[in-house]
Amino acid sequence: MTAWNDIWNWLSYDPQKPLLFNSEAFLYLFLGFYLLYVFMTNVRRIRILYVIVFSLFFYYKCSGIYFFLLLFSSFTDYYIANLIYKSKNEKNRKRWLILSCLLNLGLLAYFKYTGFLSDNFNALFSGDLSFGTIFLPIGISFYTFQTMSYTIDIYRRELAPARTVWDFMFFVSFFPQLVAGPIVRAKDFIPQIYKKLELSKKALSYAMFLIIGGLLKKAVVSDYISVNFVDRVFDFPDNYSAFENLMAVYGYTLQIYCDFSGYSDMAIGLALLMGFELPLNFRTPYQSTSLTEFWRRWHISLSSWLRDYLYISLGGNRKGRLRTYFNLFITMLLGGLWHGASWKFVLWGAMHGTVLAVEKAFNIPQLTSKNVTLKITAGIVTFHFVAFCWIFFRALDFSNALNIIFNIGMLDWNPQEWWTVLNGYHNVSIVLLIGFLWHFIPQKAQDRQLLLFHKIPLVGKMLLFTVVIWVISATASSEIQPFIYFQF
Repeated sequence: MTAWNDIWNWLSYDPQKPLLFNSEAFLYLFLGFYLLYVFMTNVRRIRILYVIVFSLFFYYKCSGIYFFLLLFSSFTDYYIANLIYKSKNEKNRKRWLILSCLLNLGLLAYFKYTGFLSDNFNALFSGDLSFGTIFLPIGISFYTFQTMSYTIDIYRRELAPARTVWDFMFFVSFFPQLVAGPIVRAKDFIPQIYKKLELSKKALSYAMFLIIGGLLKKAVVSDYISVNFVDRVFDFPDNYSAFENLMAVYGYTLQIYCDFSGYSDMAIGLALLMGFELPLNFRTPYQSTSLTEFWRRWHISLSSWLRDYLYISLGGNRKGRLRTYFNLFITMLLGGLWHGASWKFVLWGAMHGTVLAVEKAFNIPQLTSKNVTLKITAGIVTFHFVAFCWIFFRALDFSNALNIIFNIGMLDWNPQEWWTVLNGYHNVSIVLLIGFLWHFIPQKAQDRQLLLFHKIPLVGKMLLFTVVIWVISATASSEIQPFIYFQF
């Protein structure tokens, strides 16, 4: 009876222990899933239903009964998109599109922004409006954007509908990218469903390369500096020196990159093992020499979504210079709000939007590209601007963010004290150094790493994977750390 209870407890949703890619439970679950999946590659209908069921179970283990919300969004958008596609009346097509957008954004607004709006209403009008505690379903911001892009592309006549509702459900619920991206476009993914699935040796090797790299980024670099340093300083900045506050900002800059890009790498790798290609989501963003370039390298699937469905819909650069700057600003402002229901995210988006507009006005990316010294200077300035903005992204509130900024402002030139701090946190310092060196490796060197990995025999790759799992187990904290972007 105890064994059955253990199985039932494992199958049940536990809000304190969501199923994560970097957990031992997911590793065993995926291996079991994959052993059956490889026998279904030539039986499309059974394979689609099998993956849908597994994806829904995966989402249930992350968000409980809110997988019904995923089902509702999928079925609703599929049938509305069909009505848009079949309708020859432009007004009716537009009405169906508006309905789809209202449903999607309405659900997102309720679950993500109700508390934020009620708190601001109460603050402004001394009210007591309350809707109680509203659970934010994991991944709702991601799959909402995916289903919206589907109906918008069909409205623009850039895409034909999925052949069946199950094909569309497969696209929306596909578990590798379901809860934290990349945000996949239907026109890029759905055609792959109808192709014969193949997994070449090179694709298998690349998938393993991504998964190993993603695990190291997340579970070794990101989690270690978070638990052992960054979280402590951000929670109580006044208890630490100015240099420690500065180190924490650099640490979080690396942490959020390794956390999110690590997840994306694992998602892309897992999808590739199943025969599907997901879009690249990160491309060494801190090597950027302008904020414009940064957003071409950071969270590429989101920035391109905002460009294609928000910035262009607002008019893009087609309505004059001032309107272009306004469109850039408002796009990033709303992009900041997408990340979280808080004024600190709005400010984060506003700062990025303002600098993007300034760069556009003075054509800064092109100016800095003509001179090596200017390029290096621009790279340093861009990195530190991004790091400064991350303070508001990570801080508990504005007061906490300002405390950190004020403490860093008190920094004195004292190399001996700095060395003492670095030596006191020698393990954290080593991980930070390794993480930044890894990130700033030139692209050609990274390409050579991949080619070298391809040459390793499969047995060697499996042995390397085993070593990575051992390293993760040796460095892991007592509890599995959730991915940062789960909160969005």
